[in-house]
Amino acid sequence: MNNQEKHFINRSGWIRAGVLGANDGILSTASIIIGVAAASSSREPVIIAAVAGLVAGALSMAAGEYVSVSSQTDIEKSDIEREKQELLDTPEQELLELAKIYEDRGLKPETALEVATQLTNHNALEAHARDELGIMELTEAKPMQAALSSGVAFTVGGFLPVITAYVTPLPILTYVQYASAILFLIVLGAVSAKTGGSQLAKPILRITIWGTLAMGMSAFIGYLFNVNLL
Repeated sequence: MNNQEKHFINRSGWIRAGVLGANDGILSTASIIIGVAAASSSREPVIIAAVAGLVAGALSMAAGEYVSVSSQTDIEKSDIEREKQELLDTPEQELLELAKIYEDRGLKPETALEVATQLTNHNALEAHARDELGIMELTEAKPMQAALSSGVAFTVGGFLPVITAYVTPLPILTYVQYASAILFLIVLGAVSAKTGGSQLAKPILRITIWGTLAMGMSAFIGYLFNVNLL
């Protein structure tokens, strides 16, 4: 019998980027469509604006995710290099520091020192990176993975409102677009919950409520400037 536990923390990086990308793709593309459709008497400008926004948004999202996660990677590498030098310069102090970490977590002082000694003998840098810096292989930043996840997810998310705009009669497009965007957000919340191994209700409510508020605020700002978005 295989009793190996199933965990999802190793998916956290690309799930976060994917959900962010898809959410932004749905909301931003739907908002563009709603705004242009309200000021247009034909479908062509709506589709052109939506596709242009989709392409620009996907590239921007991927580039932004790559830059931000790369910055995190640079910090992690810098901390590891600094820790490596400290292990060379003051190994005894680093050993006691590691033992203090384990002692603070509940081990007896002598046990903490023994654990720290064994882990240091095995791989001192790995032990300090994991237990002192909180850097682990499962959760370390991966810029390219985050960029691809975010860019692809934005494209998929943004493609849904484009298809809706293409098949919906123009007179009711703004209303159908708004309703379908909410439906897409609900589906996105369910998919992210399933992929992350969490309960369905909270992710669905979170992503739907905030998405609705975002579109509602866009409509309100349009109303303030006398632009009829809905």
